[in-house]
Amino acid sequence: MIVVHVTHEAVEKIGGIGAVIAGLMNAEAYAKNVTRTVILGPLLTTDRPVNRRLGEGGHVLYSSLDAVDRPPWREKFRPIERTHDCGIIYGTRRVDDPCTGRSVKAEVVLVDVFHANQHRLNLFKYELFKKFNVPSDRFQHIWEYEEYVRLAEPGYEALKAIGCVNGEELVILAHEYMGMPTALKAVMDGSPCTRTVFYAHEVASVRPIVEAARGNDTLFYNVLAAAEKEQRTIEDVFPSVHENYKHPLVKAARYCDHVFAVGDYVESELRFLDPHFRTQAIELVYNGIPAEPMTELAKQASLDRMKDYANALVGYHPTWIFTHVCRPVASKGIWHDLEVLHELEGLLKARGESAVYFLLGTLAGQRRSQDIRHMEKVYGWPVNHEKGYPDLCGGEEGLGDMFAQFNRDHSAVQAVFVNQWDWSRRFCGDRMSEDMTFQDVRAGTHVEFGLSTYEPYGIAQFEPLGFGGLCVVTNVCGCAGFARCVAGDEDVSGNILQADYLQLDGPMTVDQILHTPYEQREAVEWAEAKRIAGLIADRLPRDLETLRARVKSGFELASRMSWEKVVEDFFLPSLKKTVKNNK
Repeated sequence: MIVVHVTHEAVEKIGGIGAVIAGLMNAEAYAKNVTRTVILGPLLTTDRPVNRRLGEGGHVLYSSLDAVDRPPWREKFRPIERTHDCGIIYGTRRVDDPCTGRSVKAEVVLVDVFHANQHRLNLFKYELFKKFNVPSDRFQHIWEYEEYVRLAEPGYEALKAIGCVNGEELVILAHEYMGMPTALKAVMDGSPCTRTVFYAHEVASVRPIVEAARGNDTLFYNVLAAAEKEQRTIEDVFPSVHENYKHPLVKAARYCDHVFAVGDYVESELRFLDPHFRTQAIELVYNGIPAEPMTELAKQASLDRMKDYANALVGYHPTWIFTHVCRPVASKGIWHDLEVLHELEGLLKARGESAVYFLLGTLAGQRRSQDIRHMEKVYGWPVNHEKGYPDLCGGEEGLGDMFAQFNRDHSAVQAVFVNQWDWSRRFCGDRMSEDMTFQDVRAGTHVEFGLSTYEPYGIAQFEPLGFGGLCVVTNVCGCAGFARCVAGDEDVSGNILQADYLQLDGPMTVDQILHTPYEQREAVEWAEAKRIAGLIADRLPRDLETLRARVKSGFELASRMSWEKVVEDFFLPSLKKTVKNNK
């Protein structure tokens, strides 16, 4: 079986999809069942030298951009390039799993879509509209839409050129809306050996609605439940979805042979999206999480390094380390974290305990080392912040204000916003120890927060699980559904706590929910913050035996959620069902 992953992360891991592909490919069960893996995507930048064109460890076999055009690839790719007025890069690259240290090789096809044969492209857009009701004329001015439509035809022809459409079973995995134009091209091509799968890492129509709704997840998911009873769709209830350029592509996923959803709520959201999904088979294919053993000595060393860094920043060695690793966007519900921390303040102070909470994430990319040191020296970054690059920018400004206000009002708990990517002295300043690594953020935390309002899965939220961290998530997170699935009747509340922000009084209609006063939402938030804070305070490991037990039970649970188990129990059975059901 040949598997093609269509994604914007064809060369480098940028976000969650890259992590998923790395986790899948490095599982032994994947290697035993997949004969070839090709990663197809658009060329995102043209300024790299040929030896970096396919990333670290990449090997270019053909590149019209770099005059690497030896036979037989020249004869295969030149006609495609002439027809579509594009460039093609083909070769191989390593796909690494940083958690296990494993590495496998994948074929890569990149298409330079910065120019295109507009006449052929317009014909393809016409077919997309006529057959699948995808209106490109409304969105072609948006590059994030246009580039994936431009990728589809030459990308699919390139797959033919390298022998993927040759009678062997071929499954094209369209990762998110980005892969959908290519999948629809394959559907139109009609090859009997080709199957298409929409791999729903989220429902892109839904995320902006949840983020913008006055009431966030409390409003949206209650509406979703009520709309199912009333047989209403997302377009009926939230007509603004028509302005989202991703929406028609996601909606067209019903034309794929199969749909994979990474979480239970993703499946429900798809059925809310379009009535056709209510009868179409949707396979739950959860994401995996790291499950690597750690010695007691290594665990304690990470805790000590985190506490030492906290002391260097806030002036005291905290009893507890709390963390949240994420892109600091609205859907991550970071205000929920601060509400819980506020309720924890009194509980910890009464016990003579203290905590430091680190939020690690940025919206402006990795800052230069010299800029970090300047901010650290001049005004005490990352405890203190200033607005404007290289500090708070790109949407981080509001968080800076929130954290500053929180720290003024609290003493037993302090919150530190590290708006940088990486966790090392080089990139985070001289107050961090020389031997600090990103692993310390995962292993050296007592509690990992992840109280998202929209979280289709949430790999990062469970990364500390195997190291004994208490992971605090919401019940709408896909990872929470996976935990419920593998745990069954087992009590895992020593390792995972689930917040429920969906509580409303009594059954309500869609229209009643939409007009629920915002004050009711706030009451739900604060009541849940108080409940979760009490549970955290009770479950913190206050003796060595409890810590050891927490690490042991966390690792055992994480092992049942590893990528190896995901591939064996979810991904491969769904993949084989896709092929079997369409023969």
